[in-house]
Amino acid sequence: MRSGAIAAAAFAALALVAGPAAGQPYPAKPIRFVVPYPPGGASDVTARVLAQKLTESMGQQVIVDNKPGANGIVALEWFVKQPPDGYTILMANLGPNAINPSVYAKLPYDAVKDFAPITLTTLVPQVLVVDPKLEVRSLKDLLALAKSKPGQLQYANGGNGSSNHMGIELLKSMAGVDIVAIPYKGDAQAMQDVMGGQVQLTLPTAVAASPHVKSGKLRALAVSTKKRVASLPDVPTVDEAGVPGFESFSWGGVMAPAGTPKEIVARLHAEIVKALKQPDVQERLQGLGAEIVGNSPEEFGAFVQAEIEKWARVAKFANVKLD
Repeated sequence: MRSGAIAAAAFAALALVAGPAAGQPYPAKPIRFVVPYPPGGASDVTARVLAQKLTESMGQQVIVDNKPGANGIVALEWFVKQPPDGYTILMANLGPNAINPSVYAKLPYDAVKDFAPITLTTLVPQVLVVDPKLEVRSLKDLLALAKSKPGQLQYANGGNGSSNHMGIELLKSMAGVDIVAIPYKGDAQAMQDVMGGQVQLTLPTAVAASPHVKSGKLRALAVSTKKRVASLPDVPTVDEAGVPGFESFSWGGVMAPAGTPKEIVARLHAEIVKALKQPDVQERLQGLGAEIVGNSPEEFGAFVQAEIEKWARVAKFANVKLD
């Protein structure tokens, strides 16, 4: 009787965490955590913080794999072809997962059908920053300069169709200014050229920008959300600084390929949410300006759908179309 009870209990436990191979508990091998951007940005920082915690809690190495290129298309095209077995997960992001469907006529993935949402990890405010040598001290100063020199100021973005591209296009449309876009491959490269004086401004995430603002390498004029950012409490919102109603933010979340078993999605969800609640994780991410979420797969799926619809309206208004 006792051996039968033990066997039954073992079978029940295995059923909860069954991996892709019969008899193997999940995870039975390392997990690849794909980031569609180069190292240094908000998605990369968040993924690396989570990867360390998941490695500790799940007993298998979680390896961050940066696959930048084409506004995340390179990474997502590769990702959706992977087996839906829980051994490849994605650091989803506003640009590839919610903006791309509106700015590209054709994508090698379906932003809704090809992904299994796990959880929205963070909402990430953006910060309008300028080269400290530029003679502007406020958003009003910048807009006045832009209006006096239409088409002469340049802004760096993380790639055409990226979150900071769309955010500044929204600002341009609401403020009535003409500033020329210069695309880069991610926040880190864009900020480097602003710090070097080659480009006047950019709109990186607070996670990526805060260290450079605090060191004096960048000057922050405004944050993009409706409330101020804890890591930059003296920086006004765009709304406060003179463009009423403006709001733009990036976000990050974790997804698996469509068709991943529900029990594996549930296990990953539980482990990620547990990691997000740990004090050192909260201190690291909140200290850089991110707002931690950790919602359900269903809530994350609904959020992504709403974001796709929102940015479709902005793309249409700004006439943003990419090949």
